[in-house]
Amino acid sequence: MTLPYAFTNSSDEDNGGADSSPPTSATPSEADSPDTSYVPILLTPELFAENITAKVLRTAQTALKALPDFFPEYVLQDPGCDGRYTLREADFWTCGFFSGTLYTILERAVRFPQSLQLPPEINALQFHEQLLILCRAWAEPLYAMDQRTDTHDIGFIIMPALQMDWELFGNRGSLDSIVRAARSLATRYVPSARAIRSWDLLKKKDIEILDQEHNMIVIIDSMCNLDLMYYASHHMQEPALAEMATAHAETLLRSHLRPEKVVLSDKSKVSYTGPWYSTCHVANINPKTGTLKRRLTAQGYAHESNWARGQAWGILGYAQTYLATKDQRFLHASCGLAEYFLQRLETSPACVTSGRHVPLWDFDAPIDDKNNIIRDSSAGVIAANGMLILSQVLAGSGQGLLASRFREAALVIVQDTISFALAPEKAKLACASNGHIRAEDSTPGSTFEGLLKYGTANNNEQARKRYANHGLVYGDYYLAQFGNRLMKMGLV
Repeated sequence: MTLPYAFTNSSDEDNGGADSSPPTSATPSEADSPDTSYVPILLTPELFAENITAKVLRTAQTALKALPDFFPEYVLQDPGCDGRYTLREADFWTCGFFSGTLYTILERAVRFPQSLQLPPEINALQFHEQLLILCRAWAEPLYAMDQRTDTHDIGFIIMPALQMDWELFGNRGSLDSIVRAARSLATRYVPSARAIRSWDLLKKKDIEILDQEHNMIVIIDSMCNLDLMYYASHHMQEPALAEMATAHAETLLRSHLRPEKVVLSDKSKVSYTGPWYSTCHVANINPKTGTLKRRLTAQGYAHESNWARGQAWGILGYAQTYLATKDQRFLHASCGLAEYFLQRLETSPACVTSGRHVPLWDFDAPIDDKNNIIRDSSAGVIAANGMLILSQVLAGSGQGLLASRFREAALVIVQDTISFALAPEKAKLACASNGHIRAEDSTPGSTFEGLLKYGTANNNEQARKRYANHGLVYGDYYLAQFGNRLMKMGLV
């Protein structure tokens, strides 16, 4: 089936906002054609530079003593800060991302060794051996988490490192852990609501939801944990896991996606013209019926606003869910979320001059200080990964124009993110006389352990912990993943 798209700016293309039903198939506005255009890769070499490898290696070495109790989460970027990762307790939802970033660099060493740009004094095989030892050390504490039933984020915890370990080395222990984690996540599935409970409770300064009998909290981030269930289901031939994941994705089409007006403002651009969507962050669902009780936010600006990272989780999560199911509703959902995300980037306030494709932390939040505009670089790179998946899917089904649309958009987002948010404090690799490879500041005393700056974990004014303008471990992970996706697609 061909998805709808158009070149034209026409008021009768406004088919969003009037219907709150979930995405369905749509009739194309015109026949699609193969993608015969050459799309230049504009990304700077920084995406694959020695700096990326050196920073990840250095954190892996210097923070190793914190295992198994603590993992990197964020890097403060305010003047006077030391540029080191702030570590978070191991049961926090972000604990799997640094291990995943380390394995992403290892995947480059195994599959794309030419991409590492190692200095001549570094022996590639020695580097691989030392990196593998570090990867295993950082993965080891994650195995103990696969039976946790207290979190829906077990996919984020387990998959980034252990999926790579299984696929690169055939480590059956990693696959077994993935399967156990998927079964653990399945215990949070509520059949009557056809959804997986995200949080057991919600406690903010302005709102508390504590009663699970009459409330079920589901967040848009949960879409990116479904890949764990599909992966385990397909490997172990346990269809029930996939069925739960699909039911959850179906429920969120109704509970989280908000129809938005389709605006085709640029006659020269191809755009997806099916329904466009924003997403809420949190939905409170009746656990007995699955009906929506209330939409709200925990990390965005306001309950009705468009929190950028939530939109990005939706783009990526529904793209991954389409890959697992081939259900067109999920493809349409991801395309509609992606197109609205791009429209919000392209219509950023005039005061957003540089880095216009680095998202505001919330697209609807007021800008109080034009000299300190709060962004979320992690939202951009998460969305860009989702758009690359969309481009592959659409190209594979002969829809080259839309494929090119989302591929080019993803590249522009990451290019702008590198130009605007890549930390200028660089690191480089060095080799001791005993062959031990280490990393050090390129400029002595100029340290920032994260790859990207201008991330925002949670800027909601009612949050119990409010923090913005910093490096974020998952921003770094998805930036590195984007580079690997490009190499797998043969684009670099």
